[in-house]
Amino acid sequence: MKFFQPKLLNSFKGYNGALFSKDVMAGITVGVVALPLAMAFAIASGLKPEAGIFTAIIAGGLISVLGGSRVQIGGPAGAFIVIVYGIVDHYGIANLLLATAMSGIFLFLMGLFRLGTLIRFIPVAVIIGFTNGIAVLIGLSQIKEFFGLQITKMPAEFFQAVQTLYATADTVNPTALMLSIASLALLITWRVFQKNLGYLSHIPGTVVAMAAATVLTSVLNLPVDTIGSRFGGIPSGLPSFEWIPISWSTAQFVIAPAITLALLGAIESLLCARVADGLIHDRHDSNQELMAQGFANLVTPFFGGMPATGTIARTVTSIQSGAGTPIAGVVHSLTLLVIILFGAPLAKNIPLASLAAILMFVAWNMGEWKKFLDLKQFRLPYRMIMLSVFFLTIILDLTVAIQVGLLLAFITFIYRISSLSRYEPARTFDFPDLLQHQGKIAAFRMYGAIFFGAVKMLESIENELPSNVLLLDLKNVIYIDVSGMDAILELEETCKAKGVKLIICGLAHQPYEMAVRGGLFERSSNDFIYSDLRHGIAAAIRQITLTNTEAAL
Repeated sequence: MKFFQPKLLNSFKGYNGALFSKDVMAGITVGVVALPLAMAFAIASGLKPEAGIFTAIIAGGLISVLGGSRVQIGGPAGAFIVIVYGIVDHYGIANLLLATAMSGIFLFLMGLFRLGTLIRFIPVAVIIGFTNGIAVLIGLSQIKEFFGLQITKMPAEFFQAVQTLYATADTVNPTALMLSIASLALLITWRVFQKNLGYLSHIPGTVVAMAAATVLTSVLNLPVDTIGSRFGGIPSGLPSFEWIPISWSTAQFVIAPAITLALLGAIESLLCARVADGLIHDRHDSNQELMAQGFANLVTPFFGGMPATGTIARTVTSIQSGAGTPIAGVVHSLTLLVIILFGAPLAKNIPLASLAAILMFVAWNMGEWKKFLDLKQFRLPYRMIMLSVFFLTIILDLTVAIQVGLLLAFITFIYRISSLSRYEPARTFDFPDLLQHQGKIAAFRMYGAIFFGAVKMLESIENELPSNVLLLDLKNVIYIDVSGMDAILELEETCKAKGVKLIICGLAHQPYEMAVRGGLFERSSNDFIYSDLRHGIAAAIRQITLTNTEAAL
């Protein structure tokens, strides 16, 4: 079927052993990278660590097999932490699974109805605002584990979370704090000197930090919370299928969170795919990618998984490790599967403080902080949109932030386009014949678009009507919408009522089609459309001459 064409099907042309070896090595590398991140994302979201691992295995494999990008790696993402934690806090884990499955349906339908390209129209200011806001919230959510604070449950709301952290500031665990700082310092140092480490440069810093902290905790028997003490470890078997209870009343209850998950998943996955395109000089199929994301999110909850999307850090790691086809993503999933089947017992001693440091590091790197430093270079509306989305994401909710951001962006866009739409009288220097007929003939040249935000132009022209003929030159009008055509029809009615003939000149393709659909031709005489303003003025002069001759007789 043409509407469903995974990139995997087109990746085997010219495929050989060398490419397969690169895909396998890249898949193993990104699989190792994904292990600490998947667990950290799940724990930070209020779930058990295996929820993140199962998601990376199942959703990651499905996204690679069915997706519209050759190299995108799917799985749990940091951007979902705040949303998932809020859903778990307000609705419970069972309803999170249902919301995730529903978001999968929404994503699949978005791809099926070819809506993938619309996601690209979301302004950059909105994306930067909510990305940086999510990064701040991820950092805030990890303060508890970073400092080892004695908090039974972190509130989902921003102000309550800050209040809780402040109230428990005296319960800091010095050992956990030192372990967190050491892990973070190791991550930063590894990033700075990684290129100079030779063979070791292929080992991700997150894996090094997690392994070092785990060994230190085990050998010294440090008094810090670990995956074993908090969750009892991770299972060493395959995830089992469990049916999600579904009812119409429950579905209605979580439809808003499901839409939020779907929109965020679509934005994240397509942004990731665009980044990947730039690195491998390819072009992804956005609608196919959304269908793959949808199918993955529909299936994963039945195995206890969490929402999944395209992940920029793991995708870039895979590309830099030599990945060229979706086979790398499949190997990444198989690598994680092997790790939990044979290495699950080792995860018991992974300290949560180290995972918190890893998430702090991820949050810092996912934010585009330089954009805030460069705010003075941008116009006031751009700054307002970015900062509004940023603060609303932190204080209220991501859904509200995106809605407000898009509304502000639309208003700004309408204002800018309407300000570019203008009209001016035709210059007598260019058309000297108009000098003899001032007051009788008026010619106006229009520019831009005649739409609902710019119809005042035509209303202004009504106040400058001549006595005999009004000419509108639309050669430089690129677009007319329904409101704009209604305004033209109203102007035509006004001209007719006052005995003024309306002549339209220079209609381009789209304005001409709109004039036909709007019924302008049916309401006017046959000699009112001309190819350019010069011919229109000549016709207007002929009509005045004819009228004067008839009056003289």
